[in-house]
Amino acid sequence: MQEYKIQQEKVRRPGLLARLAGLALAAALALTGCAGIPAGMLPSGGQGEAPAQGETIGTGETGDAAFQMHFIDVGQALSVLVECDGQYMLYDGGNVADGSLVVSYLDSQGVEQLEYVFCSHAHEDHVGGLAAALAYFPTNHVYAPVTQNDTACFEDFVKYTQQQGLAVEVPAVGTSWALGSATVQLLGPVKSYDDTNDTSLVLRIDYGETSFLLTGDMESDAEKDLLESGANLDVDVLQVGHHGSETSSSYVFLNAVLPEMGIISVGAGNSYGHPHEAALSRLRDAGVDTYRTDLMGTITISSDGANYTVGSEHYVPDEQLNPTLTDGGGQNASGSQSQTYIGNINSKKLHLPTCSSLPAEQNQVLFSSFDEAIAAGYTPCSNCLG
Repeated sequence: MQEYKIQQEKVRRPGLLARLAGLALAAALALTGCAGIPAGMLPSGGQGEAPAQGETIGTGETGDAAFQMHFIDVGQALSVLVECDGQYMLYDGGNVADGSLVVSYLDSQGVEQLEYVFCSHAHEDHVGGLAAALAYFPTNHVYAPVTQNDTACFEDFVKYTQQQGLAVEVPAVGTSWALGSATVQLLGPVKSYDDTNDTSLVLRIDYGETSFLLTGDMESDAEKDLLESGANLDVDVLQVGHHGSETSSSYVFLNAVLPEMGIISVGAGNSYGHPHEAALSRLRDAGVDTYRTDLMGTITISSDGANYTVGSEHYVPDEQLNPTLTDGGGQNASGSQSQTYIGNINSKKLHLPTCSSLPAEQNQVLFSSFDEAIAAGYTPCSNCLG
């Protein structure tokens, strides 16, 4: 038997004022489950069709609802379970080797059926474990940005989808789904991309006054296109793209999302160096509280529709979660040069002090924070802050 324990919770309040709210410890939750997938357990269902743009799938219910989002610790991968009013959806399933862990965790949460399974994109660390989930849990709809890919893990994902009598559906941007009384909406990708990371299905989830954004491995090009599409990106909690890679979470994107909390699903000591310092610095500058599965284990967010709490398996100080918060000597980095921005008085462009496109000194204006500069009407330079 594998035991899951939530040892810490922090009380949050939605909106920008929540950054000033105090943190409160709450009681531990004990969650138990058994590893392994029973052989031959292949549920059946009916084949579905991809929804048209703007269509809403399912029926929501009102009333006092329990909402939880679980960032399962699957190492250098991603798997997110979302629950509302006793209905469940799964966004990614980690690597193939994570399949039994994901099934065990879902079983420990009382999952008997999945309303929706989303494969954000076709890379193994996102699609790999979904075959195991589909072999165990009856599912109503299965979604992905593509219906075929020449990798064995994606072919298995399709195989077990079909064994349920379903087809992998490619949803249209704007489609929304009801998950209990929560609403899930597809915001992106808004264009076609050669880079598989940028094909990631981007989901916005709203429950009452609380909101969440799942981005898969979306990188800066797709972030820019999503911004230009006019999508509603302002949320409380952001799943930080591409495991905290420097190629995601651009300044302009973070300024549009304005999250209070960023969750990074990442493996300890991974060979990619994730999360990258550049991404952590941008999260720090945007005032985002960083949470990481490599240090905290599985992270669970609970919402009553007005407030939300976050719990984790392990307590970790903020300065360990985001080392850029200090200057290396344990001192707060709020006064360091990395938080100074230079504006061009003429062009109204905002630059980092290291930018190659800095204006002449007589045309410079200094800002102590990114938000201060944006409020003054300056826009980020695409070279250093894009």
